[in-house]
Amino acid sequence: MADDDISSPLLQSPRADQSHVIIAVQDDDSGSDPSDQDQLTSCNQTRHNSLNDYNQKDGSIWWSGSSRNPYEFVGSDGLSVPGTITADPFRNDTPGMTGYEIVKILVCVPIALVRLVLFALCLLVGYVATKLALGGWKDKQNPMPKWRCRIMWITRFCSRCILFSFGYHWIRRKGKPAPREIAPIVVSNHISYIEPIFYFYELSPTIVASESHDSLPFVGTIIRAMQVIYVNRFSQSSRKNAVSEIKRKAACNRFPRLLLFPEGTTTNGRFIISFQLGAFIPGYPIQPVVVRYPHIHFDQSWGNISLAKLMFRMFTQFHNFMEVEYLPVVFPSNNQKENALHFAEKTSHALASALNVVQTSHSYGDVMLYMRASQSKQEKASIYMVEMARVESLFHISSTEAVGFLDKFLSMNPDSSGCVKLSEFLRVLRLKPCTLSEEIFGFIDVDKNGSILFKQFLFASAHVMTLPLFRTACELAFTECDTGGNGAISEHELGVAIRHAIPDLNEDEIHDLFNLFDSDGDGRISREYFLSCLRRNPLLVALFEPSLMHKDLLGVGKKTLEEIV
Repeated sequence: MADDDISSPLLQSPRADQSHVIIAVQDDDSGSDPSDQDQLTSCNQTRHNSLNDYNQKDGSIWWSGSSRNPYEFVGSDGLSVPGTITADPFRNDTPGMTGYEIVKILVCVPIALVRLVLFALCLLVGYVATKLALGGWKDKQNPMPKWRCRIMWITRFCSRCILFSFGYHWIRRKGKPAPREIAPIVVSNHISYIEPIFYFYELSPTIVASESHDSLPFVGTIIRAMQVIYVNRFSQSSRKNAVSEIKRKAACNRFPRLLLFPEGTTTNGRFIISFQLGAFIPGYPIQPVVVRYPHIHFDQSWGNISLAKLMFRMFTQFHNFMEVEYLPVVFPSNNQKENALHFAEKTSHALASALNVVQTSHSYGDVMLYMRASQSKQEKASIYMVEMARVESLFHISSTEAVGFLDKFLSMNPDSSGCVKLSEFLRVLRLKPCTLSEEIFGFIDVDKNGSILFKQFLFASAHVMTLPLFRTACELAFTECDTGGNGAISEHELGVAIRHAIPDLNEDEIHDLFNLFDSDGDGRISREYFLSCLRRNPLLVALFEPSLMHKDLLGVGKKTLEEIV
């Protein structure tokens, strides 16, 4: 496993793309033999002429299947894509409005107004008390002085009143918090914004939170008083700094205990998703805590529901139920103390068992995909979730990269079921109907039904991009295209190279592909833009297979970057 950090996924799976030996046909140091070139052209022409797998139906292209693997030359032994998942850990399960619910909301509207006033008053008093506690305090690397902590008791009392205003008149507890000296770190499942308020009142812990929380009105000031550890989940250096702070504060009993939500986002409480490892790297004993919100008519989870709607529904309930259970402390065993992954699995299993729920490999990355699909007005945004923790462990691509692939897929205009047909796939990748296009599409379409899903597109793209010889192939492809040796590819040079794969491309089709690579529109493709385009569109590396057939990719891959260029 790679070095652990605060956002490493819980589940790590073995790499599916193992290296294969590529046998060189010929080493071309002084130019290829004309007879070989003629043979290559003849081979490509034969492949081009075998387009009987394509048919026309109502003016549109449909695909009848292909079996050749166009990425074998870069080390691929085929693509395997897990089946479509049906679990949605983020869906709010509030049923549709019934007559009873409508009447209840109408009756509770006057009560909601009173609760809203109480909420605002408590938030204001807590904010003022927190400002007093923080006034003039500059040594924030050390624990807050006791007299300042006593002032914060006002804020803690206000937080309990805020819970009361949301309808949590009583909260059922089971078990007790372990002493800080025994378990300096507490982890909990995360369902709503209610848990942080409860834990602030109950434990007054130091929390780990996103940097974006610092700018929240009122709330940002209060969490600063908790000596929050900020982390930017997309910055490796920020994650490492956060882990160092967790270690430092967990080791000192003068600091409050630490509270982390290792799932990294809210769920609907019916699943435990992949854990991030920040709480487990220090190797200190951890007390898991589970939170439940029993309900019939109103699901209190902060899923695919706006904050304003969630607050309104809470204000218009007679009472909202909440249960908190402190579980036995989980100790890292001697042979696991330095293995954060095993420690996280052990703790995750304890939480899932207590809740009697299923564990999945979803992560915050799936929330990002869901939000992007929702912004694009997709009817079923949840079908674009792919269990990103598994994808990251298989291919080591980031959630941001996955969102980039989703943008590409959405530009193909998927239908209501999330499927993309061949014609739209070719349009976006600037390809024309031909045998090579069929082979690329067939490589992705593992079900061989003539359409592809986002999960298949993502797995195929990530699989190709992380193949052992992919980068080598990209570097060599640039060198082969740059026949002038001036460090840039012209439109003519690109056309010559691609016509080895698709012989009958016309000038307009070459121009479209050139514009895809020429990101800055200056009429030339630099090495940087060429490699960047293939990283965004890794499936297009198949276009350069004929140009590289005479190259020893495995041998060149061992050379330094300077030798390649």
